[in-house]
Formats: sequence, C-alpha cells, structure tokens
Amino acid sequence: MAHPSPRKIAQRTLPARKRIALIAHDDKKQEMLDWATRWQSTLAKHELVGTGTTAGRIAHHLGLEVEALMSGPLGGDQQIGTRITEQKLDVLIFFWDPFSPQPHDPDIKALLRLAALWNIPVACNAASADFILSSPRLSEGYSIDIPDTQDWMARRSV
Repeated sequence: MAHPSPRKIAQRTLPARKRIALIAHDDKKQEMLDWATRWQSTLAKHELVGTGTTAGRIAHHLGLEVEALMSGPLGGDQQIGTRITEQKLDVLIFFWDPFSPQPHDPDIKALLRLAALWNIPVACNAASADFILSSPRLSEGYSIDIPDTQDWMARRSV
C-alpha cells in the first residue's frame, strides 16, 4: 500500500555555520581534494564530516578538522543519511563516479533520497559544489521546508 508523501509544512533553519558532509568515490577522491583545496578558507569556517578515506585525505592534506565516519561501503553513507534525518547535516557534497558501479549502490541511492526528502543542498560534482559554496546564503541562517513527520505519522496510523 502506498502512503502519501509527507506534507512539507514544517520549517528548519540551517545555521550560519553549516554542517557539511564530504564524500567522494575512489576515482573522484583527487578531484574532491583539488576542489577542497580551492575552497579551503571557506570550508574552514564550517563543521565538516566525511566518509573514510575522503575525510582523512582532506584533514591530512589541508589541515582542516573533518570528523571521519566509516567508509561508504562499510556504512558511512548510512551514517551521513542518519545525520540528515536527525537534522544534524546542512549540505551534502558527494562526488560520485557515474562510470563505476559501486557495491553499495543501494546505500548511495538511499542517501540521495534522504537529502531530497529533507531538502538539503546537494552537489554531485565540482561545478555544483562551487555554486553552493559561493552562495551568499552559505554563511547565513536559511529557512527550508522539511517534512512534517508528526503529521505524516498520524496520517499513516489511520
């Protein structure tokens, strides 16, 4: 039985200091590092979290503080997804490789689904990440519509 979509009537304000997730597939890790190098001073003003090797490489090479979660195939994508649902993440920068099938493709799809559902900005390549980080809204509070989970749960139980 299909359930209706949650109504997006609740609001959440993203803080001025954003919580930004950084993820890159193996063939995109150098591209992520190059991108992060260009945006190092901006990224340093925000709270960073990343999966496995990506977090480690950015922290090591750029001297930025990046909370390292598990590698994507070991559950890191799901850890990021959990933070999205708990409203503890504000931006997702995910350089994924469209040419390489990943053993954890279902986790990736679930992560992107959660980002769309919870209405957080997502960048899947350097160009879209540049647009997000160059936005004047990056360093200010910003209200977004999110699912009204209480309403949705109440309607499901009927």
